[in-house]
Amino acid sequence: MRGLGPALTARRFFPLQLPPWPPRPLGPRLSSGSAAEAGALERAMDELLRRAVPATPAYELREKTPAPAEGQCADFVSFYGGLAEAAERAELLSRLARGFGVDHGQVAEQSAGVLQLREQPREAAVLLQAEDRLRYALVPRYRGLFHHISKLDGGVRFLVRLRADLLEAQALKLVEGPHVREMNGVLKGMLSEWFSSGFLNLERVTWHSPCEVLQKISESEAVHPVKNWMDMKRRVGPYRRCYFFSHCATPEEPLVVLHVALTGEISSNIQAIVKERPPSETEERSEISAAIFYSISLTQPGLQGVELGTVLVKRVLKELQKEFPHLGTFSSLSPIPGFTKWLLGLLNSQAKEHGRNELFTDSECQEISEITGGPINETLKVFLSSSEWVKSEKLVRALQAPLMRLCAWYLYGEKHRGFALNPVANFHLQNGAVMWRINWMADESLKGIASSCGLMANYRYYPGETATNSTSYLCSKSIKASEQVLNLVAQFQKNSKL
Repeated sequence: MRGLGPALTARRFFPLQLPPWPPRPLGPRLSSGSAAEAGALERAMDELLRRAVPATPAYELREKTPAPAEGQCADFVSFYGGLAEAAERAELLSRLARGFGVDHGQVAEQSAGVLQLREQPREAAVLLQAEDRLRYALVPRYRGLFHHISKLDGGVRFLVRLRADLLEAQALKLVEGPHVREMNGVLKGMLSEWFSSGFLNLERVTWHSPCEVLQKISESEAVHPVKNWMDMKRRVGPYRRCYFFSHCATPEEPLVVLHVALTGEISSNIQAIVKERPPSETEERSEISAAIFYSISLTQPGLQGVELGTVLVKRVLKELQKEFPHLGTFSSLSPIPGFTKWLLGLLNSQAKEHGRNELFTDSECQEISEITGGPINETLKVFLSSSEWVKSEKLVRALQAPLMRLCAWYLYGEKHRGFALNPVANFHLQNGAVMWRINWMADESLKGIASSCGLMANYRYYPGETATNSTSYLCSKSIKASEQVLNLVAQFQKNSKL
């Protein structure tokens, strides 16, 4: 991945000091204003983009054309920051994507030139230059705007926020279509270069870290929310480690955060980590034989898809090996978001097909129906839609075997484009971890019951095998799993008929 030169140059390109979005004034709104107001705003957008987006210089002048005045880029930043509604920001981004992308006529012309040269015996230099012209024609105009904004004070941070808005607008279907998807990909690629590992600092958080850092870490915790300051103190105290990446120009500004528990064995219950006090206030190194990665949170939505988490896990693993040379066991204790939703979807579809059952054995159906007092598909839909079912010891016991094998199949067998459907599983498998263990009633919090019926998974990292496992998964889509997981998958295949 290309860098931007030495550290001094990096600091010039990455000041990242942009303050929070200014209060957006109430102005003409595309969604609720009058037709005249909406038309005026649209005309203002078009005029802004004509001024702010630099024209693509001719190929021969690409290195001699002066950069646009800073004011033009600053106008775009100011105008965008003042838009009051998500729909307005989405409209501006949509117009930018549609109207200032690639010149398809130039691409066709340059492509024809390359094809013609390939059919004729020419010097390599002539063909290479033609290919370079084609490559130049494939660069969208808005990339120039993003590039020049990145040079402004706080410009890169502005672009991170802009991409967060773009992702949100796509999720809400405020903007759609190939032009928008292409612009998102271009912006993601630029951010991936600017936030590559060479520009990132690994920092450890302790109770003596600045209060502002502790506050940001607490607020950013998305997996297991921090309840109070005493809770936060436990998570950065003895037998715990907390690390984050900051950018080279913004030390102590967390971008992605990783929490680690130092334990005597691979943990199977999250409450034992986030609620129970460590065995003592002083770490006994002899009691530490495992490192458990139990939470990783991205603090900047605009950096979604930029491989910060993957790099952070690998850096922290090496850091722990340096601190504890005897430490040989590394594992996650991970949530399984989406399992309950997936299971409810199966129950719903089978209920619609006149009570068809392909998930449970006959004996399981009978036992569960006796406990719930009705047809298994209908009653389980009701029970699993709330957290009340965990209060019944009989139901918890009856559901353990079927839900364990269903969860194993969800993690191991359900795929998206050949890779694990579950995003957390996909993350760890890409990193080279082994799908090692599924844990029953590992997270009894309301969130854990609602999202995954209380189940959690361990993905184990074997330092000498991660590179091989990662390559196997990414290239062959092969999942390496433990005997426990494979046995549960085999039970699913025997007892279920999906």
